[in-house]
Amino acid sequence: MAKTEPDWELYRSFLAVMREGSLSGAARSLGMTQPSLGRHIRELEESLGVPLFARSQQGLAPTDLAHELMGHAQAMASASAALRRAATVRQDVVAGVVRIAASEVIGVEVLPPILAAFRQQHPGIVIELSLSNLPEDILRRDADIAVRMMRPTQQALVARQIGKIPLGLFAHRRYLKANGQPKSIADLAEHALIGFDRETAYIRKLRPAELPYTREHFALRTDNDLAALSAIRAGYGIGICQVGIARHDAALVHLLSERFTLNMETWVVMHEDLRRSLRVRTLYDHLCTALIDYAKLSTTPRAKRKA
Repeated sequence: MAKTEPDWELYRSFLAVMREGSLSGAARSLGMTQPSLGRHIRELEESLGVPLFARSQQGLAPTDLAHELMGHAQAMASASAALRRAATVRQDVVAGVVRIAASEVIGVEVLPPILAAFRQQHPGIVIELSLSNLPEDILRRDADIAVRMMRPTQQALVARQIGKIPLGLFAHRRYLKANGQPKSIADLAEHALIGFDRETAYIRKLRPAELPYTREHFALRTDNDLAALSAIRAGYGIGICQVGIARHDAALVHLLSERFTLNMETWVVMHEDLRRSLRVRTLYDHLCTALIDYAKLSTTPRAKRKA
């Protein structure tokens, strides 16, 4: 007799256990009781005919098969969320839910005023903002729109380059008063530098060879860009920051601007199937226009900008 196809709710419970690492944590995240969630896991195992977790006094330990199934369950969760967003409204109405994926710094420091202006024009649209420095999979519909710091290579995507956002070296006036201001690139080695903990391929590609900005030079190492930005603002030392963000804080000083600039390629991306969705297309166009303006203002000398 053929086994019954497992219900999506069983996979949702399985995915929660994998993410949270325990039945109790998974139950809390889903708003369920622990016995009900445990029953879901047993039903899923019975339906598949294989154990997914090894039980012990220490809790649940995922089997190799559970790890293999997790990617498929995540894809199902993304598809389910995309279906719910698509079902919120007709395609010809500017209302419903749109999910945006962006990096932490862009999402916290750049997008809020852009989205606030959009809200004034389109109050019927609910925005879900997913912040991570890992790229969301637009093809898998993890998000409807993504702001990316690299050129997308996947097919079936609509992508617009909004320009290059400049990055520079910045420090708080308080730090410079106590420690002096570097006059050359070589002087940076004598200062408290704020940088990454783990060097990724993207960082290696972005960082100029002449800059003494590798892990061994740093007085503060973090892979959290918001933490690094906060450390610059706190006067910890010198770090890299988006020029457009730093200009909102008069206490941050742009250092060696004529000798060091990084340009971060930036794109706004959506799935080509969403062109027909008026709410997604409307927000996509708004983001592109606003981020193009942000990139342009970031490259305009401060003295020449209008008040």
